[in-house]
Amino acid sequence: MTPSQLLLEGVELMLFGIGFVFAFLVLLILCIRLMSYLTGRFVSAPAPQAAPAPHAGAETDADILAAIQAAIHQHRARRG
Repeated sequence: MTPSQLLLEGVELMLFGIGFVFAFLVLLILCIRLMSYLTGRFVSAPAPQAAPAPHAGAETDADILAAIQAAIHQHRARRG
């Protein structure tokens, strides 16, 4: 084989490889979209859950606020 024939066969093999990869990726995307459509159609979505009720008690809020303030004060004292 001459070098030009060998080069042409290499280019041909490269184009076949790229074509097969492209075809596989297109097929993969189509399968994923089909599965997404089918699951959306046949599987019902779970009902949205209600937001958790806020905790009652101003006393707890005051304790949390005091703890946050103490942590900030301690952090600033360490930094100098």
